[in-house]
Amino acid sequence: MRSIGTTDLSVHPLALGTNVFGWTADKEASFAVLDAYVEAGGNFIDTADVYPYWATGESSSELIIGEWMESRGNRDRLVLATKVGMLEGLKGLAPQTIRTAVEASLRRLRTDRVDLYWAHVDDRDTPLEETLGTFGELIGEGKVRHIGASNHGPARLAEALRVSDENGLPRYVALQQPYNLVERAYEGELRDVVAREGLSSTPYWGLARGFLTGKYAGGAAVDSPRAGSAAHYLKTEHGRRASEALAKVAAARQAEQATVALAWLAAQPTVAAPIASARNVEQLGPLLAAAELELTPEELRVLDEASRP
Repeated sequence: MRSIGTTDLSVHPLALGTNVFGWTADKEASFAVLDAYVEAGGNFIDTADVYPYWATGESSSELIIGEWMESRGNRDRLVLATKVGMLEGLKGLAPQTIRTAVEASLRRLRTDRVDLYWAHVDDRDTPLEETLGTFGELIGEGKVRHIGASNHGPARLAEALRVSDENGLPRYVALQQPYNLVERAYEGELRDVVAREGLSSTPYWGLARGFLTGKYAGGAAVDSPRAGSAAHYLKTEHGRRASEALAKVAAARQAEQATVALAWLAAQPTVAAPIASARNVEQLGPLLAAAELELTPEELRVLDEASRP
């Protein structure tokens, strides 16, 4: 288990992403993935009120997770994270938006609290004092335990933390941002802020929209909603280099490429738990295996050097 920042949140090294629940994974498949995840020791479930509203017009992920937790009676054994700020009609981080959104999420999740509540986007139109103050009220009411920042740049994240410190308001304890072997913009000012301020990172797109599973190698056609965005990595030199190095390390370790890619990510400074999603139990296996795979310094170096732009 790993800690989120300096909090008491102790999480599995792989966070289960659930953006596919109610979209490419129906309720039965979603329940099976959730069951397999917790049976393997997982406890960190990441969702959002907007998952997958863009495809279904409904907050299906939260609804499915809520029904599953109630049926299994396991809420107290989980670290549950959801997000506010991107749902149609509830965009941004104004106080009333946050309050309306959290109540709706709690209803869908069939719980009285969220362990980690993410500001899904940066809202420059709402004063940070108002956003953080509202989060503080929700923490005081027991509806939220900790807060995190998603999709925030380094300057705004640092500013939010300063505002918290100067006004006695709750601090963001974690950052969620894109990060993987072929998308490494995080390794700069943003990571510096996270490290300096004692936060943790729970990166998304850890498999580069499926590219780092290896299934797009050689230009293979794949029936997936993300196939187009994933395949474009093969058109870049560093994408091809990363793919080749990943394949070699995976073959030497007799592991799936997805396993190695997530193990590399989990080994990076400030990363507590990469987020990865699965449409079925078969896809989940290689993701969970990353928690058990410790890459050698030489393997990490090979992957690092091959994947640099």
